[in-house]
Amino acid sequence: MGGASSCDSLVAACMSSASHSSGDRLTQFDTRRSSIWPRRSRLVNNCSLHGSQASSRNNNASSSLFESNNTFSNPKQRRFNRASTSGQVTTLEMQKEASLEPRRVVVTGMGVETPLGHDPHTFYENLLQGKSGISHIESFDCSAFPTRIAGEIKSFSTQGLVAPKLSKRMDKFMLYLLTAGKKALEDGGVTEDVMAEFDKSRCGVLIGSAMGGMKVFYDALEALKISYRKMSPFCVPFATTNMGSAMLALDLGWMGPNYSISTACATGNFCILNAANHITRGEADVMLCGGSDSVIIPIGLGGFVACRALSENNDDPTKASRPWDSNRDGFVMGEGAGVLLLEELEHAKKRGATIYAEFLGGSFTCDAYHITEPRPDGAGVILAIEKALAHAGISKEDINYVNAHATSTPAGDLEEYHALSHCFGQNPELRVNSTKSMIGHLLGASGAVEAVATVQAIKTGWVHPNINLENPDKAVDTKLLVGLKKERLDIKAALSNSFGFGGQNSSIIFAPYK
Repeated sequence: MGGASSCDSLVAACMSSASHSSGDRLTQFDTRRSSIWPRRSRLVNNCSLHGSQASSRNNNASSSLFESNNTFSNPKQRRFNRASTSGQVTTLEMQKEASLEPRRVVVTGMGVETPLGHDPHTFYENLLQGKSGISHIESFDCSAFPTRIAGEIKSFSTQGLVAPKLSKRMDKFMLYLLTAGKKALEDGGVTEDVMAEFDKSRCGVLIGSAMGGMKVFYDALEALKISYRKMSPFCVPFATTNMGSAMLALDLGWMGPNYSISTACATGNFCILNAANHITRGEADVMLCGGSDSVIIPIGLGGFVACRALSENNDDPTKASRPWDSNRDGFVMGEGAGVLLLEELEHAKKRGATIYAEFLGGSFTCDAYHITEPRPDGAGVILAIEKALAHAGISKEDINYVNAHATSTPAGDLEEYHALSHCFGQNPELRVNSTKSMIGHLLGASGAVEAVATVQAIKTGWVHPNINLENPDKAVDTKLLVGLKKERLDIKAALSNSFGFGGQNSSIIFAPYK
């Protein structure tokens, strides 16, 4: 995009603008930060390329783009399979296999920015109480639009987390990402003293976005109508989806895997699974991962209206998002961010971290059917669930909770329900709910925010209700669905689904740490 001098000027401008603010970590951009990095980097451990049982809690990480192989078998299963066929396994063979055991990944911290709260506890308590975060849009005049409601964040502060000048220049998706990321660190007990002990070459950030800095880009187009000279030098870098992860790593001094994934509304799950894979493969010890989006602006609202995807239930916003209900008429757009702190188990135990849950595995598939419509036979979703179970090394009977993608669209809700019924329908303990009934669809952030809800369900032993499920679709058996009130559930293993335009399917699995 431009010569080195242009890039240098932009970085210099960024550092200069930030350096005048005191007390904010994002003001510390100079290269002297390298003095706190360890003098020697650890060698990457030789770990299984296929394992992804894990969960991570603090701030060491790296990231990889896609699963390296479609074969989901773990070393333990391979060892026992050989023993059953050959009748014996030598000590040497078992020792060799033991060295290939995947590193376990645990969740040790969480951060959110949502219409129902700015910390995991408040957010989940509001979900358990069945509160709705859907309301009339206030950030701009939308009276000319057929949809005038959203899961809009009404109050938000970056104080103490992001430098004031950067707060004015950044798109909200980046601000939500940065604050949720730092809150995840705080929630994980990662103080400055703890951070100083981390090998930052083994800490990474993988937080994606479906839409990126749409507001920043839109403002640049408006400026261009006058003159290119009116355009901000930040309009290109602050519009790209990877810059949020980059800015957070820059602030923390983390030199491990750093990138973003953009797979529409499945983005959050893709980022979490790939972050966990970096840890299981020995490429990182700590990863901040998740998703962030904020497009409740005229061009964002107008675009989804043009797709005919949004609910037009403007008279009663809190009733508009109603997954599996026969009166559903489209999804409600939301905004926010969700970030998990994933950590290699032994790394977490060594520093005395609180472990919320274990990440067992997951999977991605593609419908290969239509750019926006779900595949009618549900084959892509079923395949994603089956591959996730295989990757996690558990059976379908082990899953007794599903946080569904269910967006409140006529076709999508039923296709996912049929897939879940196909995979788990014989399990009388199974409970299924949709977080979107209360916060709407947070696009690229939805999977990450719903992962936080899933981990909170494991922590608390409560699953939140499906609000507005007043007249269930006749094609749905409500025995599988959580009702209008929260329910007690001793979760054995929990699956969280996220799907996106382009036929992107993803399923990830968490379980209590044992």
